[in-house]
Amino acid sequence: MTSAVGISNPTLFDALSRRKAETSNLLRSALAVIGFAVLTALLAQVRIHLGFTPVPITGQTLAVLLAGTTLGSRRGALSMALYWVIGMVVPFGWYSNATHGWEVASGATAGYLFGFIVSAFVVGLLAERGQDRNPLTSFSAMLVGTFVVYVFGVAWLAHKIDVPVFAEGDNALTMGVVPFIAGDIVKLVIAGAVGPAAWRFVGGRES
Repeated sequence: MTSAVGISNPTLFDALSRRKAETSNLLRSALAVIGFAVLTALLAQVRIHLGFTPVPITGQTLAVLLAGTTLGSRRGALSMALYWVIGMVVPFGWYSNATHGWEVASGATAGYLFGFIVSAFVVGLLAERGQDRNPLTSFSAMLVGTFVVYVFGVAWLAHKIDVPVFAEGDNALTMGVVPFIAGDIVKLVIAGAVGPAAWRFVGGRES
């Protein structure tokens, strides 16, 4: 079902793109990268503020996981990097809670933003190894991608607001991971189901 290590399968995006042969590969890739950056910005507005932490519950990680599994490692990571950079320079709301600018891009949630890039790359790499073809391996890939976001997000949060990662009372784990576990499980299950379902649609479970 999966390919050997070091050998990449076509991504879901590649499989879908075969039906659009009249459009150039470069243009399709650019539009897909931009599209997932925009999707991330839209899902960022699905937000629940928590008073005890500067990190809100949002829908962004769903877009991150979908970008990786759909676009593959390089294009997935590029789409998340584009999301981060656009929010730094546009004069309108782009990040969560319709915020924008360098102060937000480098603030307490910057570790999560960087983690989005790494997560999309890792999930994309796993998808290129065929891990998005089977529900079990697809869910596992999304779990890894979610964990990657947590690692970078918590590390930067601890540094930025000067709290320990592990400690009694306030710490980066209770502020940056624990409140989000339930919601992120839902998101990774949704993202994990998309790959196998889409491959069945394009008839690409084997390649």
